[in-house]
Amino acid sequence: MDIKKLLKEARQELRPVRPGHSIRLKKVDCDGSVDLGVEKEEADGILAELQHKLDALQELLYAEHKHKVLVVLQAMDTAGKDGVIRHVFKGVNPQGVRVVSFKAPTQAELDHDYLWRIHSQVPAKGEIVIFNRSYYEDVLVTRVHGLIEKDVWTRRYGHINAFEQMLSDEGVTILKFFLHISPDEQKARLQARLKDPDKNWKFSGNDVKERAFWFKYMEAYEDAINATSTECAPWHVIPANKKWYRNLAVSLIMLNALNALDMKYPKPGKLLKPAAII
Repeated sequence: MDIKKLLKEARQELRPVRPGHSIRLKKVDCDGSVDLGVEKEEADGILAELQHKLDALQELLYAEHKHKVLVVLQAMDTAGKDGVIRHVFKGVNPQGVRVVSFKAPTQAELDHDYLWRIHSQVPAKGEIVIFNRSYYEDVLVTRVHGLIEKDVWTRRYGHINAFEQMLSDEGVTILKFFLHISPDEQKARLQARLKDPDKNWKFSGNDVKERAFWFKYMEAYEDAINATSTECAPWHVIPANKKWYRNLAVSLIMLNALNALDMKYPKPGKLLKPAAII
């Protein structure tokens, strides 16, 4: 497989949601409507090549110490946020990559505005930070469970857009991924967790409770994506029923975004002659 050709095709085919255009999630093929010309049998080998390239670009990002990269992962339970982190970023130097998982807010966090706990976790220069769930929970879970009214969540879209614009103005490249699975695929994955003793620990009764709100979540995700897919922080809706396709798509988008930064290694300081090193 010609990786350069694959990356070029990905730039054309794996495009984000265009600002000002609405997406309908029910019309997205969760099995992968975009043909990347890759078969499942060869996906692992290609992903390994992409991991090697990502490792090299992450080292360059860290060395140049100029750009910052924020990856936002949102999804329904079992869609594969952890899987993307494990497979896409496999082998990347942990010195320059950080994963932040946002759980239910603490009382101290609730006593502040909803972005208060977020800002201190954004990437520094030379760093990739991955948000496993994010500030978008405050227009998703809170909305679905009736914790906020419509005027609040619609107002928050503006807050989020302004926050992301500020990050972008300060040199942060923002990549937002919604990993989109079907309800039937989620059911199969939950059942698999129950059947496999090694995966029982992943199962939570809360997953089943949240599944009952599926269509409300789809409505909330759709509205949030349409309201906050901007030029500086576009959303990518990734079909996630097929894990290999999901991982490949995210890897290709990541690599194209990092390549677009046109990074260079910094010039070295005054070099000593080899003989001067004792």
